[in-house]
Amino acid sequence: MKAGVAAIVLIAVACGGKTPPPKRRVLETSVESWNFRRYQQLVDVEVYVDDNEAVAHTASYARSAAEKRGELAADDVVNAFVTEYQRPDGIVPALVRFSRRLAQEGGYQVDEVKLGGARVIEVVGHGEAWALWGSGRFVIKIGGRGLARVPANLVEAYADPYPSTLKEGVLEGPLPALEAPAPTQEPYDPDNPTPDWNRGEGKQRREK
Repeated sequence: MKAGVAAIVLIAVACGGKTPPPKRRVLETSVESWNFRRYQQLVDVEVYVDDNEAVAHTASYARSAAEKRGELAADDVVNAFVTEYQRPDGIVPALVRFSRRLAQEGGYQVDEVKLGGARVIEVVGHGEAWALWGSGRFVIKIGGRGLARVPANLVEAYADPYPSTLKEGVLEGPLPALEAPAPTQEPYDPDNPTPDWNRGEGKQRREK
């Protein structure tokens, strides 16, 4: 593990918890044999969630041995996408639906696997490989073209600030239930009314 990543982990352990998400959401440091090269913010997001706006942050990493050779092949570059939503509502169901749609397309193999200590959805096909998972308000996607499999060390590094919330068997059976938003007020009970004084409802209900 590179010194930069090790320092972040030591700070997290000293605080008694996981590493918090980076300020710009992606890891802007080298991870073992992968050197950080570029950050970019995107408006378009791949996993759309109804009524839940999002922005994507991306990072590119290059294999250090290939950089020393002075020649980068397709499998020497890996990209990480961290999509941040306003709320966690509906993220995992949308991710599962997106993954199932890919599985129905020809040429993609979609599986639930453990990679780098995290439960992820692995998508391989058409000359590319990706690992996706949900974590609270975030969807993480790591991979690239020319890869036979996503590097486990990059998944492990991202799973520290973004632990996977995918459950075993997530690709099977019904979609995960949507998270219910917190109620804004208690439902009206005629036997035990809770008046809304701003609307004068307390007076109206008592007079009925």
